Amino acid sequence: MNVSRHNEQLAAAAFDLQSKIFDELYLPNSIIQYKRERVRAHVQQYIGNNSSVLELNSGTGEDAIWFAARGHQVHATDISEGMQQILKQKIAAAGLNEKISTELISYTALKDLRTAACGQHKKEYDLIFSNFAGLNCTGELDKVLHSLTPLLKKGGIATLVILPKFCLWEFLLLFKGKFKTAFRRLFSRKGVTAHIEGTFFTCWYYNPSYVIKHLKSDFNLLDLEGLCTVVPPSYMEGFAEKHPKMFSFLRTKENKWKRKWPWKNTGDYYIISLQKK
Repeated sequence: MNVSRHNEQLAAAAFDLQSKIFDELYLPNSIIQYKRERVRAHVQQYIGNNSSVLELNSGTGEDAIWFAARGHQVHATDISEGMQQILKQKIAAAGLNEKISTELISYTALKDLRTAACGQHKKEYDLIFSNFAGLNCTGELDKVLHSLTPLLKKGGIATLVILPKFCLWEFLLLFKGKFKTAFRRLFSRKGVTAHIEGTFFTCWYYNPSYVIKHLKSDFNLLDLEGLCTVVPPSYMEGFAEKHPKMFSFLRTKENKWKRKWPWKNTGDYYIISLQKK
């Protein structure tokens, strides 16, 4: 079996297992809510009214619902059947069946995308969106990036949220003696093992330069922001609640520095938007 395909199956199985408790685990997390606010504020700068959105790794649909509630048409895709089932339940509960369509498909197979928003086929979208490092679950990100061009209208936007090869917060763990965690991203050419609900799969890290290099023939860089560069990563659970004044201070500083070097490149994530020529 193809190694990449096998890893996708493992990742799908892991998220299938977590799908029923995913929202329960992550929705209450204040830093995750901060991250969502940042990503949404970023994308709102570039998306027009009544846009068509292709979402990759849509998960339980928090972003799909958000887009649809603002009048956009969304085609939400994922490889996890469990995640898609939760999403469909949310769509029905919100009465958004006319606004959101779904498809169980890998982002490495977008050439086989069958269904599109509004029930059309093989349409071009105004926005392709991928949040919270779903794209880090493949060692073939170049393949995914090269498949975006024919799926976007001229002037269309790709907004991707990705884990880079260096995270300042993780590197600082060096001073706590956690050498493996501090350096895991830097030396990850063959990927790093991750596990969810007891299922192991591989993740890879990609710097903004990698994305820009593979899209430069068809896209112009529009915007790049660091995310959780000054604000701590969301796995530092309870930080915002224990240190509300510090959390507020760090948010202010991150907002000020998010597009400046080195902060735009050293976060737990970065948000990158590129526009099709």
